Amino acid sequence: MRAVVFDRYGGIDQLRVTEVPRPVPGPGQVLVEVVATALNLSDWEGLRGSPYYARLGDRARPRPRILGSDIAGVVAATGPGAAKFRVGDEVYGDNLTLMGGFAEFALAPETALASKPTELSFAEAATIPQSGAIATQAIARARPGDRVLINGAGGGTGVFALQLAREAGLHVTGVDNGDKQDFMRELGAYETLDYRAAWPEGDFTRTGPYDLIVDFVASKSVFAYRRALARGGTYLFVGGTVRALLRVLTVGWLVGAVSGRRLRLLAVAQGPVRFEPIARRVAAGEVRTIIDRTYSLEQVPQALSRHGEGQALGKVVIAVREP
Repeated sequence: MRAVVFDRYGGIDQLRVTEVPRPVPGPGQVLVEVVATALNLSDWEGLRGSPYYARLGDRARPRPRILGSDIAGVVAATGPGAAKFRVGDEVYGDNLTLMGGFAEFALAPETALASKPTELSFAEAATIPQSGAIATQAIARARPGDRVLINGAGGGTGVFALQLAREAGLHVTGVDNGDKQDFMRELGAYETLDYRAAWPEGDFTRTGPYDLIVDFVASKSVFAYRRALARGGTYLFVGGTVRALLRVLTVGWLVGAVSGRRLRLLAVAQGPVRFEPIARRVAAGEVRTIIDRTYSLEQVPQALSRHGEGQALGKVVIAVREP
């Protein structure tokens, strides 16, 4: 089968398209013939091996290294004890433990997959599992009327978070680059900030106060985040630098406790029970999934570059084959 593989951490120049053996499903696994794979920040970080936490779990994944966790496709084979799906079933899910979506076939635990809603295309379904689950769990921390700031709101997870926040009756401020300001307002942001603007206008920690901050690209100190929070407010680290993560996990709890604020890591629960509810809302037309661009398997390097550099408006999708 054709697959996009890499041997060492680095840039997109490490990627190559090659023929590799088709994997065989083990106990509790299914083999999915991949139709579409949506990119996540974990793919970009997994290629670069940075931040360092992106390397966690890498040793347990099959070789050669193949990225791509959010997949949608058709069950091609089932392993011993796998009884949830049959050959020919249309499925989708977040295959973060094994990855492998940048290939014509991917192994996945059957517990990571759900039946694809008939109302959704394979590409639309692939955009939902990881991003939808993160956005849902983050926005669930707020209450109607809260002031919420989403840093990285124009990206793949931010587009879901913006819509969910607006529908929940939250006053939402979206932060991203200048090219995404109108896009964020269209999706529900009452106010927008361009992080590239001159200081202090481009520094969202100089605004607020906010009852909830959801940070997909954290890089600042816990003292800056504390400054932007209202008393009793919560800051959630979802993604960012290792330094920012360590600050939140160590100094953050102390600073938060002293100041009456909460600074913490969002521990995201995975699995179909977490992403199927928002998928049903997308299927019903209540929430939109937005595909920025679609690339072929051979164009994975260009797709990762666009996604990793923060250029995409919404999700980037790899069309592995025609549905």
